[in-house]
Amino acid sequence: MKTKLHSSIIVTYRCNARCNICNTWQNPSRPGDEIRPQLLEKLPSMFFTNITGGEPFVREDLPEIVEVLRKKSKRLVISTNGYFTDRIISICKRFPEIGIRISMDGLAKNNDQIRGIQEGFDKGISTLLELRELGIKDIGIGITVQDLNCGDIVPLYLLAKGLGLEFATAAVHNSYYFHKWDNKIEDKKKVNAELMKLIRLFFKSKKVKDWFRAYFNYGLINYIQGNKRFLPCDMGQQGFFLDPWGDVLSCNGMDEKRALGNLREQSWNEIWNGKQAQEVRKSVKDCKKNCWMIGSVAPAIWHHPTRPIAWILKNKIRQMLGKDINFCEIL
Repeated sequence: MKTKLHSSIIVTYRCNARCNICNTWQNPSRPGDEIRPQLLEKLPSMFFTNITGGEPFVREDLPEIVEVLRKKSKRLVISTNGYFTDRIISICKRFPEIGIRISMDGLAKNNDQIRGIQEGFDKGISTLLELRELGIKDIGIGITVQDLNCGDIVPLYLLAKGLGLEFATAAVHNSYYFHKWDNKIEDKKKVNAELMKLIRLFFKSKKVKDWFRAYFNYGLINYIQGNKRFLPCDMGQQGFFLDPWGDVLSCNGMDEKRALGNLREQSWNEIWNGKQAQEVRKSVKDCKKNCWMIGSVAPAIWHHPTRPIAWILKNKIRQMLGKDINFCEIL
């Protein structure tokens, strides 16, 4: 199967949020040190690109970055907290084909407490409604699950569904990227019970994409339980991150930063096919963290589809027979 390269471009570590699960905002990059749009011309063609941060919309030259990356990637999505409504609307008017994912960690009370942005939920919803009114198709909500907000997973999903929005999930992680080492889900039973409700709702959908989302969330439960990852992690081969200083990384989930090379100093071929890249890929193979984040799972599902499809078919049959999804295998 032909490799479909996935990328996450971290354009800044500056952020206006003060999330309780991430200390990136305490370790910001300096504007003068951040990669320029012209540097991104050196990147290869990609299947999917996510522009992330920090908060990408703090960069005044984000439109120029999008101008370069939309020509490099078949699909382009920006992850944001949704606070800078005017900037988001402006960029989507210029590039209506891009996607926007707004991070909302629960309904109003929990989201604003977790993310440390006053009226952040209201700002995010307002932005989403304006994007929908503008006719932008690829828009949605993403929640990072923790003990505090797990009760909001299903209500937030139903809100997104009612508004015709996409819905994505993640679970708290620790890594050098987040500058956090104490993120932990304490009440696994409670959190997993809410994710199980979401999985059942996804399976009721007529959209095949939602069935794969069910599988992803099944994998989240498996990760929370501390079990071995379902699919191999091939980051550094099928996907990569680029940080604000031009370092090309296998992923953002490791305990320490490991770069394949630097885009400012090398060509893409020198980075991707170099000795340092081979060493980093080996460290990915040896990694025991069993992360389950969409940045690594999406390319893994694409390149290793047999297990996800088998799980979906088995549980669709169970559903047709009036049986529940089989969670016993991971709990």
